Amino acid sequence: MDMQLLVNLTSKAWSLKILAQLHAGIPGRQAPLIGSTGASRSSFAASLDHLFHLGLLERNPGHGHPLRPEFRLTDKGKAVAAMASRIEEIVPDEEAFAVLRRSWTVPILAVTGTPSRFSSIKSGLGPVTDRALSKSLGVLEEREWLRRDIDLSQRTPFPIYLAVNAGLNINQAISAGVR
Repeated sequence: MDMQLLVNLTSKAWSLKILAQLHAGIPGRQAPLIGSTGASRSSFAASLDHLFHLGLLERNPGHGHPLRPEFRLTDKGKAVAAMASRIEEIVPDEEAFAVLRRSWTVPILAVTGTPSRFSSIKSGLGPVTDRALSKSLGVLEEREWLRRDIDLSQRTPFPIYLAVNAGLNINQAISAGVR
């Protein structure tokens, strides 16, 4: 998957959940989607608008009231929604899925399918700050979705990170998705 799209997609907390719910057949109206995602109205609206601007959703012509429009997935959105659905199947419980709503979690898991140094993860993600990346790596390590090893083969030892357990499954779900 295009990393820039993945970073943009996950910058809003409920984007993956909304796409997964639409892929599962939940009607593209606000009330059913809010009910199935558990999001607040304001954060849900921001995520829905974000998906619309990314070109993953479009208004369903001829359906819905002007003040309560109905949305449907675009062709690009269908492929991304299938990926979001695969991720949701891997992490079905809400407490664990809350970790996926954090901005950098999914992009980090996408680039750590092979052992990676901090600097290569950062360069693969683009605009992430050292602090945000470090904090996200720590959260993923606590969840045991990411393993941190120390490479002693060089003169200066350095940590390497690798997606494991559910983190590796999420990495594979992303890799199998949009290309």
